[in-house]
Amino acid sequence: MHVYKMGNRTPELIICSFLVASLLVIHFFTDLLRASLAGSYALDVTLSQLIESQSSEYAWLLKLLVNCFGYSCVFVPGYLIYKYVQRTNYLERGNKTFLHTAINMCITGNSNYESVDVIHLASSSSSGAAMERDRPSKRTSSQEAVQLLWCFGGLMVSYLTWGVLQEKIMTQHYQNFAGESAKFKDSQFLVFANRMLAFFVALGYLQWQPATTRHRAPLYKYSYASFSNIMSAWFQYEALKFVNFPTQVLAKSCKIIPVMLMGKIMSKAKYESYEYVTALLISLGMIFFMTGSADSNKASGVTTLTGIFLLSMYMIFDSFTANWQGSLFKSYGMTSIQMMCGVNLFSTIFTGASLSMQGGFMDSLAFATEHPKFVFDMVILSICSAVGQLFIYHTIDVFGPVVFTIIMTVRQAVAIMLSCFIYQHSITMLGIFGVLIVFAAIFLRVYCNQQLRAKRKRAEANKPKTAV
Repeated sequence: MHVYKMGNRTPELIICSFLVASLLVIHFFTDLLRASLAGSYALDVTLSQLIESQSSEYAWLLKLLVNCFGYSCVFVPGYLIYKYVQRTNYLERGNKTFLHTAINMCITGNSNYESVDVIHLASSSSSGAAMERDRPSKRTSSQEAVQLLWCFGGLMVSYLTWGVLQEKIMTQHYQNFAGESAKFKDSQFLVFANRMLAFFVALGYLQWQPATTRHRAPLYKYSYASFSNIMSAWFQYEALKFVNFPTQVLAKSCKIIPVMLMGKIMSKAKYESYEYVTALLISLGMIFFMTGSADSNKASGVTTLTGIFLLSMYMIFDSFTANWQGSLFKSYGMTSIQMMCGVNLFSTIFTGASLSMQGGFMDSLAFATEHPKFVFDMVILSICSAVGQLFIYHTIDVFGPVVFTIIMTVRQAVAIMLSCFIYQHSITMLGIFGVLIVFAAIFLRVYCNQQLRAKRKRAEANKPKTAV
């Protein structure tokens, strides 16, 4: 009997050994890297501190490599477990332990289970239906106006506050109790805090809503969107060290271009002629803005090229995230809140593992204990990020993507003006002309999209009905 039980638990022991062995190997190489940077083992110096002590112009590259090495703490054991489960048919066992249930949810989804223990899923309609919703509502005009003001105000307040605090945290100095000033440097800790709070907000929302549908997607599918999501967020934070916030906001307006390219690569998508025209206009406006808003304090060739590279990587990863999430919506029909919960779950795991490997937790917590104003800014930043995501999904669900795009475009314009007013960013007339071109192109795109949709509806309505 004891031999049977031990044999029955052998797969669980092997899977646990994969986790332990992978973490030990990664920890060993981390110590080697720390020794090579410090010259000798320094028990009181963390890896993140050693990275920050390197050349400030190229420290981001070393930090990026170390971050990816930290994410391997999740990818490597996950891959080994996936291959082991495939080769041994582990999931076909009749005896379902907690580990068996968790691995089944991660690899095959929830098709064989009646409930989900990690992510409680709730929704009465798919996100695809929400994205196509432009039909009239049963609410009165006054109720619709109140709802629109509520969505507009929520998006404006949450993301304007988020944008201002984002730039403040990464570019301004904080004073400690002794009056000494210092800058916060670990952008990955901000990503971790934002994603962790967003996960708990989404999880609480799903717990609160009555469950009407069951989640079917394998949880590991979220890891790809999660990795690209945290990489885009990391590049976004790092870019603030090399370009000002208005330049970054205008770069976000250019996301249409990489999204179109990624859509053609991943989904073989086809686009209308006006979409190509507006994409070119946005690029032209961005060039004018970059030319007319050069910061004299950041004029070195290395910094300028670094900022452009970081913004480009941000847009590439962000466009992959959007297209990958779109494919998941089509394949599994999950809701936007479910997507928010799953992606932020893996984002929290990835960034937490990387921070633990680098010792970034202790550095950031030490900075937080000495700079209470930073703690306040970070908490408000994370709350705005999480609440802003909920307002995004609610606005799309109630009013559709056209109204949402218009609101976010107005928010971007206000964000530029607010940042220039608070942080004294200078913009020449050429830069202002570039801003106008970009936003005019976005509004033209929205208008053409709405006209094309109306034309298709009229053509469908006038279509002669054939007798059966």
